[in-house]
Amino acid sequence: MEYVRLTSIEDPLFRATHELLGRVFPKEEVLAYERWEEPLRDKGIHVYAAVHDGEVVGATEYRYYEDMRVAVTDFTVIGREGLGIGRFLAENRRKHLERLAAETRTSPIGMFAEFYDPKKLDVRAMELTPMHPYVRREVLSHLGYRKLDLDYVHPSWDHEGKAVTGLDLCFMPFDERTTFLPASLVTAFLERYYAALPNRPDRWHAMMEALGKRAEIALLPL
Repeated sequence: MEYVRLTSIEDPLFRATHELLGRVFPKEEVLAYERWEEPLRDKGIHVYAAVHDGEVVGATEYRYYEDMRVAVTDFTVIGREGLGIGRFLAENRRKHLERLAAETRTSPIGMFAEFYDPKKLDVRAMELTPMHPYVRREVLSHLGYRKLDLDYVHPSWDHEGKAVTGLDLCFMPFDERTTFLPASLVTAFLERYYAALPNRPDRWHAMMEALGKRAEIALLPL
C-alpha cells in the first residue's frame, strides 16, 4: 500500500478520494470538489490517500499548528475492510507529524478531532463497516481520544452557515495524565480551524462566547 500526498484537484486520485468522502459523510460535512483547489496547495494542510493496486481505499487529512503545539485530524476514511487501512493511515500520519514537530523544534501536546456521537444519530439503517459511528468511536477511544466537556457545534462545510450538531470535539493528549485543556487553547484552535468558513451560525457564536467565560475544559471518556 502507498501513502500518497494529494496536491491538486486534477489528480485522479483526488477525485476518487472526494467520491469516497461523499459516500461516507453527509453533504454538509464535505467541502465541494472545486473548493479543494486552494487547500490542496496549502503546504500546512496534508491530504494523503492510501492507494492499493491503483485504487484509493482510504484517506486522511491533518495539520500541525506549531505555535499551539497541537495537531488536528480533519478526517480519516477507510473504504475497504481487511487491508489494515486504519493502522496504515494512523502510523504514517504519526510518523509525519513527528517529523513536522522535529522540523519546528516543538513538542506537541496532542491532537484534536471531531467524532459523531452515535447516541445522537439514527444508526439503525447504517451498514456495519469500519466507518460506523459506534465502531469508530471505540477504535478512537482505544487510541486515547477523549471528548471535551462542551455542547459542540460547528459551521457547515458547504458554506451555507448551518449549525452542524451530533458531533463531539475530542482531543488525544500525548500525556495520558492530562485531564483538561485551557479554554483559551480550545477557543484559539477553533477560531483558526474555522477561519475558512466566514458564515457561522448563531449557535457557534454562543458556544464561543461561553468558552470565553471558562478557564478550562475537562476531557471526558468516550
